[in-house]
Amino acid sequence: MKLDIRPQVAPCGAFIHGLDLKRDLTPQHVAALRAAWLQHQVLAFPGQDLSLDDLERFAFTLGPFGVDPYFGSVPGHPHIAQVRRDADEKTKIFAETWHSDWSFLPTPPQATVLYGNVIPPVGGDTLFANQYAAWDALPPTMRALLQNKRGIHSARRGYARDGMYGERDKGRSMAIRYDDSALATQLHPIARVHPETGRTALFVSPGYTIGIDGMADAEAQPLLMELFRHQVREDFVYRHRWQPGMLLLWDNRCVLHAATGGYDGHARLLHRITLAERAAA
Repeated sequence: MKLDIRPQVAPCGAFIHGLDLKRDLTPQHVAALRAAWLQHQVLAFPGQDLSLDDLERFAFTLGPFGVDPYFGSVPGHPHIAQVRRDADEKTKIFAETWHSDWSFLPTPPQATVLYGNVIPPVGGDTLFANQYAAWDALPPTMRALLQNKRGIHSARRGYARDGMYGERDKGRSMAIRYDDSALATQLHPIARVHPETGRTALFVSPGYTIGIDGMADAEAQPLLMELFRHQVREDFVYRHRWQPGMLLLWDNRCVLHAATGGYDGHARLLHRITLAERAAA
């Protein structure tokens, strides 16, 4: 069966219709899905009715399970975490800061799979920013400056003891586990070449990039702030509106994402799997 792929009128994103993810996918389907994903960066599968076992089985067809270093997992499903907010919760919305998932790891994950179980009637959109487009739109002089630079990535702003989700973060329903390991740093190219498409993406984010290797903060921070403003320009951004039973798959190597609020008084529950980078052939 040929995939029904419907690109969004946006810098990235496509809907896939007519595919039941409860069923085992053929190698031809998996190859077609991966090609569509690499092209559109964010794929949405509406109208799914998936158990946690179904979610794991689908995710594993696309790549090895990754790690979620600061999330608790669902009992019996060590690779699944809940993105949860109760109706009466007053904590700050989780993941409102633009980021690429776990970019502070030595090998950041290739993909994130997120399935919408309980979706509020208003708000809760997820924003995605195309970082191929962000890189391509930089002035040539800026690209030349950044070409061989490496960003300093760290989880400290979110998951250290004094971070946003640290010991002062009380009353949160989501199982976040802060840890001193979040103070560690990792270097990654700012001009990151995607291992499958060969295209260059801008690989920094306000969530996890805290500096530029070999550059004093007095010089690096203004440059990073300029990049942070640039990389989420409106013409790079796709706003995804959720539906119950929708599964979303995105490429952390070439898009940033950010959560939004606007659903106070309503519960929201999604289940998430991180996929590690595939081993080189």
